[in-house]
Formats: sequence, C-alpha cells, structure tokens
Amino acid sequence: MTNAELPAPRTVVPIEPSQLIAEAFDQAHVTELRHTVTSCALAVGLTGQRLDDFVLAVNELITNAVRHGGGQGRLRLWRRGDDLVCEVADHGHGISERRLRDRDRPAPETAGGWGLWLARELSDTMEVETGDAGTVVRITTAVTARRSATRPPDG
Repeated sequence: MTNAELPAPRTVVPIEPSQLIAEAFDQAHVTELRHTVTSCALAVGLTGQRLDDFVLAVNELITNAVRHGGGQGRLRLWRRGDDLVCEVADHGHGISERRLRDRDRPAPETAGGWGLWLARELSDTMEVETGDAGTVVRITTAVTARRSATRPPDG
C-alpha cells in the first residue's frame, strides 16, 4: 500500500452486542449487583416467577463465588436471542468432581451445598467450567417462557 491509497474501511463488531452487565464484585457489592441484575432482566422482558427464579439463581452463584471462590468474582449478563444469559467467574480452587456429578437435592438439614443445585433447578440450562484457576458458571433462562412437551400449558 502506498501513501496515496486509502486504507480499507474497518468494521468493528462488538463481542457481546447485547451485553447488559460486565462487573467485578466482592461481598460488599452482592446486594447491589442482585438489584442491578433484577433491573436488567426486567428491562429485557423477564417477569413473574421466571424473573424471581433467575435472580435467585444468580444470587446463589455470586454468593458461591464470594464464599468459595476467593472472596470476589466477575459477572456478565447478556441477551442471546430469546435467552438471558448470566456468567459468574471466580479465581477459587475449583469445584470437586463429586460435587459437580451430584445432581440430587441436598438433605434438608444440610447447611451448605445448595447453591449449584438451586442455580441448576431455577434456570433453563447451566454449564460449569472448573479447575485450579477458578470456576465459570453460565446459566440461561428464556425471556419468553417455552412450553414444555411434557407440561400442560399454563392456564
């Protein structure tokens, strides 16, 4: 290319075009972050019991990051098609394989161990990546409730 040639036009494509939140947090910010997640979820159309379930699932994940993941974490929330996606990452020592495989409801008298189970139960999907460098948990919920083939329609 010579100085007389115009450079080719650049196209900038955002990585997450519908990102709503990208924020680091610690224990002091859990409540404020939960309120921010609620506001963003409402703004994209999540309502009713699905909103309550999603916010509780997110709260469990950020609480787990603070308790078990080094006292702090990072939350990202974005819209992907008809889904609302939340990702919580921490720098803890990871989650044991036994804990990841255990999908049974914890015993009622159990003081801990409810966080991942609740997040899994209260969201449409949950993915976990974990290792010595930390854990990333990603949950999704449909903004518009999908009708299940096994459940009768609401009403």
